[in-house]
Amino acid sequence: MDALKLIAADSLKAELPEFGIGDVVRVGVKIREGNNERIQNFEGTVIAMRGTGVAKTFTVRRVSYGVGVERVFPFHSPSVAEVKVVRYGKVRRAKLYYLRDRVGKAAKVKELLK
Repeated sequence: MDALKLIAADSLKAELPEFGIGDVVRVGVKIREGNNERIQNFEGTVIAMRGTGVAKTFTVRRVSYGVGVERVFPFHSPSVAEVKVVRYGKVRRAKLYYLRDRVGKAAKVKELLK
């Protein structure tokens, strides 16, 4: 079991941004197109976080052309180039799955003033 932990410790990223549930984040994802590699941004609200260590993931939701889109990103994946916090949210839940049923302004999260 310790051998697995040692292998997992090598693949952990050193610098992780501080963000939480309800925050609006911009995730830069590396995309390979043939020989070229570019970074595509995915901006949305963090609705869930789960796992620990190497398996830690976060789910980001946004509405694109009237359709809800959710993506699950691993924290320590090499395909995640950067995560920037656009806005901090004020929430009282660990999972914001109820936002899936809401439309328009009702789907917004209040801003946390720091």
